[in-house]
Amino acid sequence: MNEDSPYPAVTDEAVLQIVHEVSTELHPGRKDMGPVTPDSALAEDLGLDSLARVELLTRIERAFGVRLPEQILNTAESPRDLLRALLAARTPLRAEAFLAARFAAPERVSQAPDTATTLHEVLDWHVRAHPEREHIIVDGGDGGEARLRYIDLQQGAASVAAGLLGRGFQPGQAAAIMLPTGHEYFFSFVGILLAGGIPVPIYPPARATQIEEHLRRHVGILSNALVTALITVPQAKALATLLKSQVPSLRIVCTVKELSSCTVSLERITAHADDIALLQYTSGSTGHPKGAVLTHANLLANLRAMGRVLGVSSEDVFVSWLPLYHDMGLIGAWLGSLYYAFPLVVMSPLTFLARPERWLWAVHRYRGTLSGGPNFGYELCLRKLDEAALDGLDLSSWRFAFNGAEPVSATTMLEFQQRFARYGLRPDALAPVYGLAEASLGLAFPPPGRGLMIDRIDRQAFSRSGRALPAASGASDVLLVVACGRPLPDHEVRLVDATGCEVAERQEGRLLFKGPSATCGYFRNPKETRRLFDGEWLDSGDYAYMAKGDVYITGRAKDVIIRGGRQVFPYDLEEAVGAIPGVRKGCVAVFGSPDPRTRTERVVVMAETRGTTPEAQLRRQINTAAVDVLGAPPDDVVLVPPHTVLKTSSGKIRRAASRELYEKGGATATQPAPWRQIARFAWQAVLPQLRRAGRVGAEVAYAGYAWLLFWMLAPITWALAGVLPKPSWSWALSRLTARLFIRLSGLPFTVEGLANLPREETCVVVANHASYLDGIILVAALPRHFSFVAKRSLLEQFIPRVYLQSLGTVFVDRDNSQRGVEDVARATRAVCAGSAMLFFPEGTFRRVPGLLPFQAGAFSAAAQAGVAVVPVTIRGTRSVLRDGQWFPRRGPISVMVSTPIRPDGDDWSASIRLRDAVRTEILTRCGEPDANDENLLHS
Repeated sequence: MNEDSPYPAVTDEAVLQIVHEVSTELHPGRKDMGPVTPDSALAEDLGLDSLARVELLTRIERAFGVRLPEQILNTAESPRDLLRALLAARTPLRAEAFLAARFAAPERVSQAPDTATTLHEVLDWHVRAHPEREHIIVDGGDGGEARLRYIDLQQGAASVAAGLLGRGFQPGQAAAIMLPTGHEYFFSFVGILLAGGIPVPIYPPARATQIEEHLRRHVGILSNALVTALITVPQAKALATLLKSQVPSLRIVCTVKELSSCTVSLERITAHADDIALLQYTSGSTGHPKGAVLTHANLLANLRAMGRVLGVSSEDVFVSWLPLYHDMGLIGAWLGSLYYAFPLVVMSPLTFLARPERWLWAVHRYRGTLSGGPNFGYELCLRKLDEAALDGLDLSSWRFAFNGAEPVSATTMLEFQQRFARYGLRPDALAPVYGLAEASLGLAFPPPGRGLMIDRIDRQAFSRSGRALPAASGASDVLLVVACGRPLPDHEVRLVDATGCEVAERQEGRLLFKGPSATCGYFRNPKETRRLFDGEWLDSGDYAYMAKGDVYITGRAKDVIIRGGRQVFPYDLEEAVGAIPGVRKGCVAVFGSPDPRTRTERVVVMAETRGTTPEAQLRRQINTAAVDVLGAPPDDVVLVPPHTVLKTSSGKIRRAASRELYEKGGATATQPAPWRQIARFAWQAVLPQLRRAGRVGAEVAYAGYAWLLFWMLAPITWALAGVLPKPSWSWALSRLTARLFIRLSGLPFTVEGLANLPREETCVVVANHASYLDGIILVAALPRHFSFVAKRSLLEQFIPRVYLQSLGTVFVDRDNSQRGVEDVARATRAVCAGSAMLFFPEGTFRRVPGLLPFQAGAFSAAAQAGVAVVPVTIRGTRSVLRDGQWFPRRGPISVMVSTPIRPDGDDWSASIRLRDAVRTEILTRCGEPDANDENLLHS
């Protein structure tokens, strides 16, 4: 630095001080932190992972006023490497000049390949329709870019396919891709498909010096997938060849350049919808690989469902820094652009980590409409970017900013929205989403333009009972949970408790799902596949609750850790740490814990020690083991005395309980503690499990009691109603026993607006339908007799026929249209003659929340008779007794009687206006989403 520079001179001491500050902040509880030397290993000695390196790079650049090359994130192994890079740096630290040149979007494509059944057919369709259309733009981040057309993709992929087949690759075999973001990746993926193979994306090494360790970590995946070919970078080819001895199936290790030089002509391989199009291995599954089998049909179903919800078109522009080995970057960004013909602007994840502003400037420059990433990406932009780097930024084109792949922080989203609003970011653009590899990618999306929905719930109530009760106004102990949207079209989710029964609204449960994009299981892993399925449903491994149709994710039942958007599985690391001398084998717990600073999860290793090895030495060995297994050190290493790591009676590690022990004890857990302290911590960890078991036991007992009560009252009511001479008498008897049942069963029951119900005047009552309980509830709520309108098929069943006829029920045939018209006409004549009728205009109900479209019969009868329709809204019955299960739960039920709505005519148009007015009234009160929107999406 010259004498006029405002920045200090670059010295060993200054650099080491910054490194020490970052390491100390990352591991605040360490007592054995040794001095930081120029040759201290950033990973093994100091425990700095990729996110910590980003922080270190930022601080060094700001301290010395220079801009370091992005590659230093990968290449630096010690503070000495950083010092050398600093001394060699010539670029001053200043706001980079990003051109405001706007991307000229190509012409709109009016159609999509809706008839395609494979990815091959999707690409063929686009090449036939517009071969010269730009498909991918690889943004170098510094203004340089390379563009790829559809015809380029097909030709490049054909060369790769020919090269594979020319080397003896056979259709049906698997080929792994270990490449960075670039044209070669896209050529390789499609090329494997064109050769009839199965692509297996694996992530490339973070640093060149770790290629050997990186490949060793992938032996399990390559062996499980029976990979025959590995396409990689030239630097890794020599070492990758050594894998052949450890992966018996592996025969071909080559680069894209080598494959493309083959002169063999490509013979077209026919693909089918049910062929495997991708093995998506969860990123942390190395020793116990779990590769989700995704067919062409799965992927296309997911792309079409997501596209319908988002309303995408070829005029959209997707900007992505997401890695292509991750399902969000591969399927959501690239395959979505391949299908819908919108341009994909893609940059290296390393570019984003080193310079987060380049992501936002890419949205600005290319007028991106779709973009996003895991929560840590938004947090990185908040913490690392100063205003000078954003001068002139325009984010007004960004219409859907999704946040997924790891827990979404409401605080991060709110702060991001607030800060970047001044740069044109729409407040309604931010959109937390939910998905998983086993569902191909997406499972729940919010409607575009809705913006953030954040639920403020009582933390203590949720902790004790799993009930997501809205927090009182002004309450301080509040938990903020974001809504991740509603299930995609043709997909379903359900939340169940430990008994497998569906839980009530706002009650936490384990999230199960099904749909056309769901995997059939894990490749060559029957044990994990059996664990994945619960009958026809798949277990997501996540906990959630639902409110008004939206999914709110609250935690995970499985042990996977999500760190910076990447999944980490604890098993392999626990085994490696347990093998270290001085660590008690089988007494290691690896788990994730929320990091309030970075708002992602920390990887924590809790290990029992024998007390014979210095702690500093153990920490370094554990960091080294983590780098070998995970590619990064853990965020915290907690060394504890024997019998601290919690286990089940059979000796299995209780990771969730150990996490609670860690979070209760904090840094003090690293020191040997008296047995009383350990016992206290253990009790605090066990207590929530006991509470959950108690809740399940109470729910089972209540269900048994409710059914006993029902079968005591129902036969008596049925027998007496069947012999009473007047329907009004049967109604009065039924009302008495219904109210008795509700009172004795302990169901909180309220009725509002009875004054709106005409006492003598003829009217038509219309109610929403959510459960088998609705009839009982209406009889209990309404003081005067109404004749139900029920489906004719009930006449074929003796018990319901006798009872419903005693109430004067009118039966309507919903299967035979001609007879149905006659039945509706008969009901209309009854209304005209002065009978008070009660309709469920939805005609049926289902387990999924949502008000279904109304049929017109009730409103036609009211319009022709000139009588008012009384909207009645029922809330809570779906949660108490849901369709498809017979496990009643205690929960509040309410009935709201609205002001009567009179028809404004007697013709068909008047009846439709009446129907719409009544449905709008019930929709505003029922607390459930509009299922009519779903029907529009399906049509």
